[in-house]
Amino acid sequence: MLMELQDLLKPSNLDLHKTLVLRHVPMEPNIRRILPWLVVQRPDLFNAFQQIQNQKVEKQMLKAEHVVSFFGHETNRAVFLGLYRVRDRKSISSSSLNKLAEQKELVSLGMKPADSRPDFVKFDLVETDILSKWKGKLIIDWPPPGIAWSRWADANKFYVDAILEESMLEGKMPDWRELILTWEELQVIPKKLQTKLAEWRGIYFILDEKSGKGYVGSAYGLENIHGRWVNYKKTGHGNNKLLLNCNPSDLRFSILERVSPDMDPKEIISRENSWKERLHTREFGLNIN
Repeated sequence: MLMELQDLLKPSNLDLHKTLVLRHVPMEPNIRRILPWLVVQRPDLFNAFQQIQNQKVEKQMLKAEHVVSFFGHETNRAVFLGLYRVRDRKSISSSSLNKLAEQKELVSLGMKPADSRPDFVKFDLVETDILSKWKGKLIIDWPPPGIAWSRWADANKFYVDAILEESMLEGKMPDWRELILTWEELQVIPKKLQTKLAEWRGIYFILDEKSGKGYVGSAYGLENIHGRWVNYKKTGHGNNKLLLNCNPSDLRFSILERVSPDMDPKEIISRENSWKERLHTREFGLNIN
């Protein structure tokens, strides 16, 4: 007999008739990519994200006592993010909502402003300890149709597909050649990626999307690339004179070349200069020397 989500919830004595199961699948590509990161690194932002819903889900949540949150990481499947108690709710205008610090930060990360209607209901959701040991590990099958992103726990069957040994919320480690991060994403990158960046040394590239100009830098000191990027994360410019004139939100970070951990710093600097020559970042970019 297949195990269901309801079997896992029953020992907690929740009223399943008033427990809403959500499958988050953000429409904005950037938010969809980093939503699992927010659950781990910035639970305040994730909660702000799910406290506002479209009108259909909003009406359901007005009747709910608890919300079970999942992320739609694959078609017709979902990974558990947490179980929340609906403590309160209040009406809020779209203009007031868009002035909230969390909402502004979500918009900076790629979410559309809340302007689809004049008023929303903002739900006060408090995370519980129920099933918390399986956050990022519990995978369920989502009953069709997949586009129905909210279901009542007592009226649907959510079969347990897997319970993983390790959380998948930090995602697969990207190939360094494909890694491109915005300045805002530097604020929320997961620990696993931070650790890798701290191991990697080499030559990195910063693109100012607004001007089209680039900056080439090298990292071989404390915490390697992560150490350098943390500086940009904090300051927005890393004390580089020409980057001082750039808006941090326009910056994109990538790696041009990885080098051996024991490579002599002089050789790394030589390679950095070679990239500056080939990319012309002294004449037409953001490098001064």
